[in-house]
Amino acid sequence: MTSDGPPEPPDRDLPAERSVVEARPDLGGGAATPSFALPSDASPGLPAAPAPLVVGPRTFAWGQRTHVMGILNVTPDSFSGDGLLATGSADPVAAAVARARQMAEDGADMLDIGGASSRPGHAPPPLEAEIARVVPVIRAVAAALPGMPISVDTTSPAVAAAAVDAGAHLLNDVWGVADDPAMVRVAAERGVPIVLMHNRSEPRYRNLLPEVVADLWRALERAVDAGVPWDRLIVDPGFGFGKTPDHNLALLAGLGSLRVLGRPILLGTSRKSTLGKLLDLPPDQRVEATAATSVLGIAAGAADIVRVHDVLENVRAARVADAVVRGWRPADWGEATR
Repeated sequence: MTSDGPPEPPDRDLPAERSVVEARPDLGGGAATPSFALPSDASPGLPAAPAPLVVGPRTFAWGQRTHVMGILNVTPDSFSGDGLLATGSADPVAAAVARARQMAEDGADMLDIGGASSRPGHAPPPLEAEIARVVPVIRAVAAALPGMPISVDTTSPAVAAAAVDAGAHLLNDVWGVADDPAMVRVAAERGVPIVLMHNRSEPRYRNLLPEVVADLWRALERAVDAGVPWDRLIVDPGFGFGKTPDHNLALLAGLGSLRVLGRPILLGTSRKSTLGKLLDLPPDQRVEATAATSVLGIAAGAADIVRVHDVLENVRAARVADAVVRGWRPADWGEATR
């Protein structure tokens, strides 16, 4: 064979583990075909663990354990029957502070304060009434528990702004997938994180889980376009919002699919009607059912925050699930097991 002739065929007895480059150097190995390089100004675009998030006085590290958000409803018409304006309290603000203190003792990591019921068919209060309900409570709770992060549950940008001025550290918007960017602009302007929840006016879906993920992704993009940093965004699949009971159960079963969004996930199943329908129980008897859904969300690796009415029971359930799923251990674990 001359030096400029075709290469000889490879030896048929070459070991199987020999590379293409060794066997056929003329093919050029991995360099034989071009590939794309990441542009210098592009992010990797690959899923990664969310960075820790500062919410008021605390920093939340994701993936180590589940964080529990206690619900404080300053309403007369909450679906769960726990609204402080429906209990006949002579001083709703004092009652709210007392309940907040109890939730803190029970292990709540943050509190969510709302002044408008989100139950189906409810009539939203006038703007001034909602502000009058939540602002004094937020101010009082912030003064009584300065180390406690406070979220405001509202769909109104004006209420959100007033709540932040009163001491709230996080916005929780049950219409986070709406096209109106006003709420995320408040988050951007005030420099606070925001929970974007999935919702629809009617439960119409061709394929539930992909559509929930797609709607939330568009909401995340709108928030970033409005100026909210990526690391300040939390998503909520909207259990019980714009979904039938069967939708809700399918959503819980497939909750892990939301991990593709790359954001912390808040799960809010507490006392919801789907649980009542399953067990034929009123809202105040759905504690165990709520704890079961919290554990299922944690087991799916897809519940970073659980939003609940009954803090103590869900803290206990979450810690056991965290120990199994996330490797969480109490600080005195070594001493307790000797």
